[in-house]
Amino acid sequence: MNHQDTIAAVATPAGRGGVGIVRVSGPGVSSISQSVVGCSLIPRQATFTDFLDGSGDVIDQGLALYFKSPASFTGEDVLELQGHGGPIVMSLLLSRVVSLGARIARPGEFSERAFLNEKLDLSQAEAVADLIDSTTEAAARGAIRSLKGVFSDRVRALDISIVKLRMFVEAAIDFPEEEIDFLSDDRLKDNLELALTQMRTLTQQTHQGAILREGITLVLVGEPNAGKSSLMNQFVGDDISIVTAMPGTTRDVIREYISLGGVPLKLVDTAGLREAENEIEAEGVRRARAEMLAADGVLVVIDAAKDSDWVSQTTHLLAGLEAQPAVFVALNKIDIASELPEALVPSPYHATRVSAKTGAGIGDLKTALLNQFAPNVTTESNFIARSRHVDALKRAEEHLMTGRQVLLEQSAGELFAEELRYCHEALIEITGEFTSDDLLGEIFSTFCIGK
Repeated sequence: MNHQDTIAAVATPAGRGGVGIVRVSGPGVSSISQSVVGCSLIPRQATFTDFLDGSGDVIDQGLALYFKSPASFTGEDVLELQGHGGPIVMSLLLSRVVSLGARIARPGEFSERAFLNEKLDLSQAEAVADLIDSTTEAAARGAIRSLKGVFSDRVRALDISIVKLRMFVEAAIDFPEEEIDFLSDDRLKDNLELALTQMRTLTQQTHQGAILREGITLVLVGEPNAGKSSLMNQFVGDDISIVTAMPGTTRDVIREYISLGGVPLKLVDTAGLREAENEIEAEGVRRARAEMLAADGVLVVIDAAKDSDWVSQTTHLLAGLEAQPAVFVALNKIDIASELPEALVPSPYHATRVSAKTGAGIGDLKTALLNQFAPNVTTESNFIARSRHVDALKRAEEHLMTGRQVLLEQSAGELFAEELRYCHEALIEITGEFTSDDLLGEIFSTFCIGK
């Protein structure tokens, strides 16, 4: 990658708007600024000025902002031209900047340079994109906390504990005549257990942060006319699914996104599960089962007015499901059921009595879902995270557990030290201190252009 050149991009969304911004970063900023605005700019001071083309004609009027290296987002000289947000104006401004020696930036290249110039670590850079993509208030607040370094600080604190363990063990290896005494020291074992506790706590918090970013997928399944579509409409607060008295109304998969206590929730309404009567219905059933396999949770909707043995009915509907999503049961139509099924009998499923028609019990069902997937996700201590962070922490914990085993069972200092090294490397993948170029390219390619 060439980071000695100058990059430019429109940093505001495509389309028409009151303000549009062209952002420039790199060693050519000073000369480009002089050519476009016709004067020298004072760093970090907004200047109202004309933006000039190559002939000296005015392209637009607006604010020019100059940030001198290293006091900028990227750590390089940065120029922002804030003009009127029309697509033609932005195109003319960007073309002018490119004609002066800049090139069009790749997606995420400004944030990538901020990372490479040590203005942000990798998890903070990812939080920039996560803040932009936030779909709930809780996700946005979590992204801000990660951007400010809350997540990174906790990872580093854990890594410091691992490094101290490595220093202790490697000292034992350096003095082999005293190795047994070193490795049997209670302080070493106590610090190891403390590190494991820190690891498990952070892994749980990171998992919650990943849910906050990526959300959960809940698939509604059940027999025809059990009330899946009505329940879907109750969750969403709108009539997005067709509801009729005729069985088999839903043939295709219907998806809708909502916020559940600050957590992004993707609801998936599916065709009724039964022996298909025709080819179209058979395809709907096939798609329903495919959605169940990929879901985080399955909500089985039971007609409480018809099926009293809801446990057997649920087991029947889930038969052949290879994946292990969380299973919830909605005992629906309690408003017309002559006898309410017992929701609390011992069973492998969590059941809630509801009425998709009146809304009774819907709050209890939402609470059950939140308690399962994200019990602490809306607390102020949360940060946002990604699946790769969860994976890195799991690998780090596995190496720490393996190291603990070889230490306690074999007093094998060299093997313990090696597992601690692997654990350390897994942790610093999160902040980017130990990261392949391929991973960096994959991460930053998902960012929007101009960020």
